Amino acid sequence: MKAISPVIATVIIVAVTVAVAIAVALWMTGLVGGFTGTENLQIVNAYALSTSGGWNVYLQVKNAGTTTATIDGIFINGIPYTGITVSSTTISVTITTSSTSGTTTALPVSITAGNNVTITLFIPQGSGTALSFSSGQQVEIKLHTASGKTYPVQIVLP
Repeated sequence: MKAISPVIATVIIVAVTVAVAIAVALWMTGLVGGFTGTENLQIVNAYALSTSGGWNVYLQVKNAGTTTATIDGIFINGIPYTGITVSSTTISVTITTSSTSGTTTALPVSITAGNNVTITLFIPQGSGTALSFSSGQQVEIKLHTASGKTYPVQIVLP
């Protein structure tokens, strides 16, 4: 019985090592890919319409990322919307999702990848303890997500 030559043995060991390295790399890519989904909210449209006693601000938001995004806060000019009272009227929020879950007025709200929501904010006209709102004023609205990202938009009240 004849033994294999050292050159052939080295080639076999290198081939097996390369095959194992490729298998481990593919496995790690799949493993890491499952944990590294991206959140990417896009405010597709933002506008305000004048109503009795204030404005309805409409934000159409799309999750263009690969993972679910959870909006856990809405800020108006840097202040959480729940902390703003104007002329003894609080700012109200209505969120309509494109799925079957319908409408909610409570945060947090989750947006699965590829889906849209419409956020309606009622901003009352007048002065309050923190802010005042009037026609022609520019308002900054920020959507804050559970992952810590902030998505700002600016609108002008008509």
